[in-house]
This record gives sequence, C-alpha cells and structure tokens, in this order.
Amino acid sequence: MTIRILAAAALAILAVSPALAQDAAAGKTVFNKCKACHTASEPTNKVGPHLVAIAGKVIGSNAEYAAKYSAGLTAMGAAGKVWDDANLTAYLTKPKEFNPDSKMAFAGLSKPEDIANVIAYLKADPKP
Repeated sequence: MTIRILAAAALAILAVSPALAQDAAAGKTVFNKCKACHTASEPTNKVGPHLVAIAGKVIGSNAEYAAKYSAGLTAMGAAGKVWDDANLTAYLTKPKEFNPDSKMAFAGLSKPEDIANVIAYLKADPKP
C-alpha cells in the first residue's frame, strides 16, 4: 500500500513539476472547494483544521485540532512526516488512498494543474 501511495505521489509530482507553472491566484479559486471545512487565511479550525502555513509542517501537528485527527494522520506526524509537496500532492489527489482512515469526505482533485495551484496558494504568504 505504501509503495503504491509513494508511486502515485511521484507520478503526481512529475505531473506538477516545473513543466506546470504554479499559480497561487488560480489556487485560491480552486481552494473554494475546500472552504466549507478549511481556511488557509485565518488560523481558525472549522470542521477540518486550518491550513495556514501548512507547507513544511509536521502532519497532524495543529495542537488545537489534535483530538480530531484520524489515527493515520496522527501516526504519520509521530513518524515525522511533513506536508511537503509530495505529501500534499498525494493527499489532494486521493485523500482516502493517502490516509485510508481519513475522515475527510472530499474525493480529491483530478487535475494536476489544480493540485499544483492549490499547493502554490497554500504556500503563498500573505494569501492573494
């Protein structure tokens, strides 16, 4: 299972790498699909944890949301995994494949450019 996830993430990264320009403004538009449960501009948790400065953070490390994380995300964080481009790409592509016990109902984003743009938006500071 882990090898399949890593392979899928690697392929997704290749799809969103330098050949595909990242556009934070376009990512903000795509992020509208996420806004019912997440915010990326205010450190306020909603149904899901806030995603302010999520890039580079340890997975499952939002202390105010800790009790609500799935066991899978908690274990990933305990193992030191971070929300790098590969993990963000894998999660945004197929959340349930990345973390089978995910509580998130969202099926994922299907377009590599949308994924690249959302990651660019999540990395943008301040948010456009």
